[in-house]
Amino acid sequence: MTDIVSAEWVLDRPDVRIVDVRDAWEYDGIGHLPGAVNVPFDAYRADAHEAEGGEGSAGMLPDEGEFEALLGEAGISVDDHVVAYDDTHGVFAARLLVTLELFGHDPAKLHLLDGDFSAWQLEHETTGEVPEPAPTDYAVDPPAETPLVDADAVSAAAESGDAVIVDTREQWEYEEGHIPGAVRLDWQTLVDDETRGLRPEDEVREILTERGIVPEERIVLYCNTARRISHTYVVLRHLGFEDVAFYEGSLTEWERQGRPLETA
Repeated sequence: MTDIVSAEWVLDRPDVRIVDVRDAWEYDGIGHLPGAVNVPFDAYRADAHEAEGGEGSAGMLPDEGEFEALLGEAGISVDDHVVAYDDTHGVFAARLLVTLELFGHDPAKLHLLDGDFSAWQLEHETTGEVPEPAPTDYAVDPPAETPLVDADAVSAAAESGDAVIVDTREQWEYEEGHIPGAVRLDWQTLVDDETRGLRPEDEVREILTERGIVPEERIVLYCNTARRISHTYVVLRHLGFEDVAFYEGSLTEWERQGRPLETA
């Protein structure tokens, strides 16, 4: 299960693979965590799917071969524990972790740094030294079942009422149209602007419970950007939610298929 880890956790484990997903100019020019390799967000996003809203059940995943080459060049092995971070409260780093999980990396070996680069550098060392990892033969091996679901599955869950449908978009997007019965959860409400990491667990659980998002329920997330939905997914899994799925198709495609929307 993907979890969220502290800076101290990272410092105590020199064998983990630390991945910085910021742009290369930030990684090189501003500095990075010691030992971190750079895998920029744009290198593993799927622009075509982003433009179309991630149609169908394929979601917004990059090409498997390109992803294998990217991870291999960064010296990451399928057996590695991976810690990812960015400088935006973890929302971009979370997408790398979800992509790894969907491509078969053991979720128990995937970790999101609590906080981001700005939070780290306030108390810990950074460096401009770039590591030279030995290349690996990273092999994608998607599991038979993943949390990624298609529009039919979301529609069935909404109609049956056997899941809490969660819209992770902004308020104006939600008001213009959302899946019937969906509750809204802005991923940014779960993070603390001062620490740049996750709010205290009791506060996060209170925010979730107010919206009916509790561990006993099946949760189905959707959004129009992969990074926002990924951050929410990682937080829920970190908190012990067992049954969490997500849909990465656009609501434009949803309507094109003749499916209803509600407005607020």
